[in-house]
Amino acid sequence: MLRRLYHDQPESFAFLPENLKWAEAQITKYPAGRAQSAVIPLLWRAQEQEGWLTRPAIEYVADMLGMAHIRAFEVASFYFMFQLTPTGSIAHVQVCGTTSCMICGAEKLIDVCKDKIADKPFTLSADGKFTWEEVECLGACANAPMVQIGKDYYEDLTTDRFAEILDELSAGKVPVPGPQNGRFSSEPKSGLTSLKDFDSGKTQYNASAQRAVDLGDTVKRIDGTEVPILTPWMKGKDAVDVAASKTATVPPTAKPAPKAKAPAAKPAATPAAAKPAAKAAPAADTVEETAPEVLTAARAGGADDLKMLKGVGPKLEQTLNDLGFYHFDQIAAWGPAEVAWVDNRLTFKGRIERDGWIEQAKQLAAGEETDFAKRAKKDKLYD
Repeated sequence: MLRRLYHDQPESFAFLPENLKWAEAQITKYPAGRAQSAVIPLLWRAQEQEGWLTRPAIEYVADMLGMAHIRAFEVASFYFMFQLTPTGSIAHVQVCGTTSCMICGAEKLIDVCKDKIADKPFTLSADGKFTWEEVECLGACANAPMVQIGKDYYEDLTTDRFAEILDELSAGKVPVPGPQNGRFSSEPKSGLTSLKDFDSGKTQYNASAQRAVDLGDTVKRIDGTEVPILTPWMKGKDAVDVAASKTATVPPTAKPAPKAKAPAAKPAATPAAAKPAAKAAPAADTVEETAPEVLTAARAGGADDLKMLKGVGPKLEQTLNDLGFYHFDQIAAWGPAEVAWVDNRLTFKGRIERDGWIEQAKQLAAGEETDFAKRAKKDKLYD
């Protein structure tokens, strides 16, 4: 199946603050230099926020992870979990059309989609509330035919009940998911033949459906307003201060209020000294920032190709230019205080040290070529 970007794209994309917090937490799962491993969860979160995966969202995630845009697009276009066209404002309906469901009436459910949503898949309904598609096995064969709407399975469907579910969703209601014919789970219609001492009375519905009912609105997409679930590695000294994250570039002339210094912390003089003592706060909080030397334009001869630094893509290069950095020797001259200044003006903190910009810049400024620069030129990453 040919998968292309939708012809009508929005101008821009940015994670909402809580989604940015979540995304930064995902990146901390991976070792230094392996942030690109987070591309699938970050693309998924972007899709949850917008309803579908836009080109600006793909490029935003790529820049956040230091990837070439085409690499992120390759992931987005390969996995069918990513929707590259607009989806309904309420829900995207996925009808299972594989063997069990097909035998039990999936084609009739597709007819309902054609009648109540649109004649063709991936097409918005007249009111913009729904889109639909036929998918491969969703693993609920004992409850065929079934559809997935939002995060939930609606099983043991008839055409009448499926039509009612769409009407209820359209009216702002959230139908109870799970079996629609009175079954508790996937036991035989005639009743249990084994495990007869199983007590289903502990909950009104099976675990999946009960969880959906308890949440109250499982059709709603994740948009960052949910209570964030922080992973264990986000606690203590490794926590990401999202409240201080910048979603827009701060002009070089702006002077933000200095951060409070931890008591007894010594100013770092060299990168090695930037590591805090055993009980000190993280280095980013103990180094008072100092504005580095900036330029209003590139020197004669033109700007250096900052994309030759690992982790710097076209958008991040533009951000660095906007801040007044055009040449490798400028970056090579940064100390911990200057790094702190620049770090506070980037969307995602920590990448300067994580990707080793200063060491790379020193080599490139001296006329040498780093392994990454060689690979970037060979693979034509940014052509």
